[in-house]
Parts: sequence; C-alpha cells; structure tokens
Amino acid sequence: MIDDEYFMREALKEAQRAFEAGEIPVGAVVVCEGRVVARGHNDTERLLDVTAHAEMIALTAACNFMGSKYLPDCTLYVTLEPCPMCAGALSWAQLGRLVYGAADEKRGFMRFGKAMLHPKTRVMEGVLGEPCSSLLREFFNNLRN
Repeated sequence: MIDDEYFMREALKEAQRAFEAGEIPVGAVVVCEGRVVARGHNDTERLLDVTAHAEMIALTAACNFMGSKYLPDCTLYVTLEPCPMCAGALSWAQLGRLVYGAADEKRGFMRFGKAMLHPKTRVMEGVLGEPCSSLLREFFNNLRN
C-alpha cells in the first residue's frame, strides 16, 4: 500500500531545506516501487536559475536514476501544486502519478486544467495541505517583517 502522507513528509523535509537556505520552501520526492529514488527542493536563488524548481530537480534526478526520460511507474510528491512549466515537464516525462500538498491559485497548473499533464497521469491533491501551506506562509511572513 502506498502511504501518501509518509512520502509527503519526505517532500516537506526537502521544503524545510529550501526554507533554511532562503529559498521558497517547496520540496519534492520521486517514488518508484515504494522507495524514494530522487529528491529536490527549490534552488532558484543559489543557482540563479528560474527553472530550478523542486519538481524539475527531482525529475532530472529520477530520470538519471531510472536511466529513462519516461517515468510512468513513478509518483512525484511535491509540497506545492506545480506551475505550468513543471507540469509540462511532468507531461513529457509521462509521470504516472502526481501528489501535491498546497494548491497554488495564482501560479498553479490547475488554472489551465489537468490537460497540461500526460493523459495517463493520475492526480491527488491536498495531501498534508495544511503543513505545506503553513511553511509557505511562514516564509513569506518572514520576508515581509
């Protein structure tokens, strides 16, 4: 049985690493056959790279680990709803399943619809949504104060 909350907690650990580094706290893990095969967190500031989102980093690492550009048997757990750029990459990777915590009403891919993903990608939203949202709120509150 897949334990979505367990793996989302692993993604939250990555988000915490981003938070501590002064990055927007988004974390991601890719899981295949019940084990984490890749991890990532936002690294846009350190790398000066607008594409260095948690999902992109985890996706690249997973493809390297799996030896394939396609991930139909994998699940990506990410603390924030992916943006359209990341959703496009997930579509090209033919990701099997996407699980995300907090919704992103301003920049999330769902503003454009699930059709941004591969047709076979299954989506689960809201897993540990409150802790995921809380970490983001804390980060932005700290920036404002």
